[in-house]
Amino acid sequence: MDLSRRSLIRLSGAALLGTTMLAAAPAPALAQEAALTIWHAYRGQEKAAFDKAIALFNEQNKGKVAVKALAVPYDAYADKISAAVPRGTGPDAFIFAQDRLGGWVEAGGIVEPVDFFVEDKTKARFLPNMMDAMTYRGSIYGLPFNYKSIALIYNKAKVKEPPKTTKELLAWAKQNTNASTGQYGWAYPYNDFYYHAAVMNAFGGGVFKDGGAAGIPTPTVNAPQNVKAVETVMGWFKDQKVLPAEPSSALITSLFNEGKTSVVFSGPWFLGEVDKSIEVGVAPLPTVDEAGGTPMKPWMTIEGLYVSAKSKNKEAAYALADFLTTDPVAKIMAVEGRQQPTNKDVYAVPEVANDPILAGFRKQAETAVPMPNYAVMTAMWSPVTTAMNKIVKGSATVPQAFEEAQKTLSADIDALRKGR
Repeated sequence: MDLSRRSLIRLSGAALLGTTMLAAAPAPALAQEAALTIWHAYRGQEKAAFDKAIALFNEQNKGKVAVKALAVPYDAYADKISAAVPRGTGPDAFIFAQDRLGGWVEAGGIVEPVDFFVEDKTKARFLPNMMDAMTYRGSIYGLPFNYKSIALIYNKAKVKEPPKTTKELLAWAKQNTNASTGQYGWAYPYNDFYYHAAVMNAFGGGVFKDGGAAGIPTPTVNAPQNVKAVETVMGWFKDQKVLPAEPSSALITSLFNEGKTSVVFSGPWFLGEVDKSIEVGVAPLPTVDEAGGTPMKPWMTIEGLYVSAKSKNKEAAYALADFLTTDPVAKIMAVEGRQQPTNKDVYAVPEVANDPILAGFRKQAETAVPMPNYAVMTAMWSPVTTAMNKIVKGSATVPQAFEEAQKTLSADIDALRKGR
């Protein structure tokens, strides 16, 4: 794109990154003064790092644009976006995971398409598949900022070499499980469909069949691959007896901190709950022998930087989003915020490349897949959650529970079609 058609923010990255990173290229300043607000849900060190990035932007654009960052409680965040932005009372830009994108696009008046602004050099900035999460029905609606996925987290004092296959993992778990004393070699929320998706994807399953550029996707909850994936997990739980019953997040954290489990499947959010005396390692999830040796492929949630459809300063809002995905900001968010930036070059920076936690989650990204961003994704969670709970409690077989979930989800989507 000809730079004369829009303005970009210039940030020199050389001083912050040294010679291992490329500095952002110079570009024209914004044409007029603007005041922007961006919403996010960060807390603690994530928030501190993000505030530092915003301060850098404001410093570079003093007298031209000023940005105010507002932290919104996560539980109410998505609803606030849906309610405030269409009325023109929301932010100019906001950060949220891609699973809501399709719904916001279909609702209208929330997310601005940014195809016009996005240049090829910006697209080339990111890890593979990241831009896919920001694309809906052929149009780009944001820039990928950070990503999260589950991986294998282990206690380094007890696990010298993390299991690389489910055969190795089951052998370890059997040797280190004593249910009578509450000891398990391995634990994860296998009844939570978000966590289960890693196994589902390894079997080639999925909850939707793409409906194409203009169509609504078709539910595939009861697909044979999905049934086989859950039956495999239930075999680990009921037959092998190496997983705890009712595996809540609180229980798993307690088991890990008390030394009653040494291997968990979880994401970076889990690390903040680990006792500081435990040295943890992060490795890719194992390959699934029961699925022909295919790697587990966890869903990856990718936080997008979106421009509000009602912003009066859309050009400046996009320039902010572009700035926040540059090399220097990526380093701040990784090293100080402990996040996983989508910017690929940051993983060559020594402070990041030599960090076992950041490097571990980066390696998992090679097999992780972006969570679908269909508008009907929100309708999927309730039926599949009900199905998983019935299966784990033994009140329904896997085929029965998934057939019921399929019918419920199909009916819900049919109602949405009629309401279009």
